[in-house]
Amino acid sequence: MPESGYYNSKKSDDLCEDFCGENSRSPLSTRLKCALRGFDIKALLLLFIGVPLLVLFIHIHGQKITYFLRPLWDSPPKPFNVIPHYYHPNVSMETQCRLHGWRLRESPRRVFDAVLFSNEIDILAVRWNELSPYVSEFVLLESNSTFTGTVKPLFFSENRAEFAFAESRLTYGTVGGRFVKGENPFVEESYQRVALDQLIKIAGIKEDDLLIMSDVDEIPSGHTIDLLRWCDGIPEKLHLQLRNYLYSFEFHLDDKSWRAAVHQYRAGKTRYAHFRQTDDLLADSGWHCSFCFRHISDFIFKMKAYSHVDRVRFAYFLNPVRIQEVICNGADLFDMFPEEYTFQEIISKLGPIPKSHSAVNLPGHLLQNADQYKYLLPGSGNCRRDSG
Repeated sequence: MPESGYYNSKKSDDLCEDFCGENSRSPLSTRLKCALRGFDIKALLLLFIGVPLLVLFIHIHGQKITYFLRPLWDSPPKPFNVIPHYYHPNVSMETQCRLHGWRLRESPRRVFDAVLFSNEIDILAVRWNELSPYVSEFVLLESNSTFTGTVKPLFFSENRAEFAFAESRLTYGTVGGRFVKGENPFVEESYQRVALDQLIKIAGIKEDDLLIMSDVDEIPSGHTIDLLRWCDGIPEKLHLQLRNYLYSFEFHLDDKSWRAAVHQYRAGKTRYAHFRQTDDLLADSGWHCSFCFRHISDFIFKMKAYSHVDRVRFAYFLNPVRIQEVICNGADLFDMFPEEYTFQEIISKLGPIPKSHSAVNLPGHLLQNADQYKYLLPGSGNCRRDSG
């Protein structure tokens, strides 16, 4: 104990006294060590390295994480009332109607096929040739604006001569874009669908006519439309279950496409829409071929133009080399997890889509012109696209 009788209980640290004193002339690195004395180095590393890495990971993969966790925050929609679908070319229409619980009409209803058009020239040709024997009037509307408010050419107008077979039954219209900067793309899409609703009336649709409501790449089979126009007792509103394909008919994803619909027209009530409007769903009624383009440039155009443009999170998603690789591997253009409602379904769909080797029961025009549409059919090397 010091002579003064005062006892200093404060611990002494020779290192700090020697190097961190007021008059210390020790090197900067040593003083830094002293300044950090008492701090947990691992905690500092976590703070300055781990946290930024976590933020970067969330930025890159946040959307994927959200989709994977979807079963925790979202519930599946109400199940459809799925109507079994009976068909064979050798079975009479009267028998087909009876098998569905319906009855044969004396004459078929008129059918109107109405679509919003962007740039899907080849798929439109496949669609209209499939439906041509059964459709009374084709109705097509295109805009000089994408859903994202970007100026685009009138692609159908430029290629109209290719569809001379439908000219006598075609009601064609255009609508000017609104070009509202920063607006939600679904607002422009809704605006164009309202315009299409008016064009349908101009086309001369009448009470009880059938109206097909679907995107260009949602193609009802011809025999499905023939069945519905010949049978009485069908539901007034009916969704169509379509086989879901991606990039071509080589990659069969599932059979869950349901947005295509057929309505018996009711003046003052029927509105053109692309959402669920009834619980009735007719099984195996056609094909949905999404992103089924001939040219890489068409993929890039749609990725930047359609309502889900928010999925293009990084510029490299639009790299042509990457897009070609994704197509041939059956992978996802936007590097997303499957949009499902259970972990079991999500996990079962992880990874590339398995290739299908079947070209059975595909649209007739596609097979009759197989050389022209080779890129849409199963086969070695068919996945290669023109740069165009």
